[in-house]
Amino acid sequence: MEGAVTRYRILALLVGSLLVLLVVGMVLKYGPTDMPAMAGIVAPVHGLFYMVYLVAAYDVWRRADWPLSKMVVIVLGGIVPLMTFWVERKVVAEARQVRPAAAAEPEPSGADSSRA
Repeated sequence: MEGAVTRYRILALLVGSLLVLLVVGMVLKYGPTDMPAMAGIVAPVHGLFYMVYLVAAYDVWRRADWPLSKMVVIVLGGIVPLMTFWVERKVVAEARQVRPAAAAEPEPSGADSSRA
């Protein structure tokens, strides 16, 4: 679980930063400066990393066994500017609380961890 949380955290920070750059690029493109170059570069990069972010978010969501509403908030985190950073903090904190609770549960009686 810790590996999934770390992957999610790195991607969330990257996607959030790229989203802020994309907003700046859009202001430069459609504002009085008319400079479309930045948005043209950042938009596809953000889109690519957003798709990878969704995979990492799904992985954490599945492992933590959260409700679908939590996944919707996580997905919106990569779309709404600056929301990514808030969502990342909440998701990482909650996922780290889930992990010790899951580790404290006993193994099912049918599981045999002594096999070589």
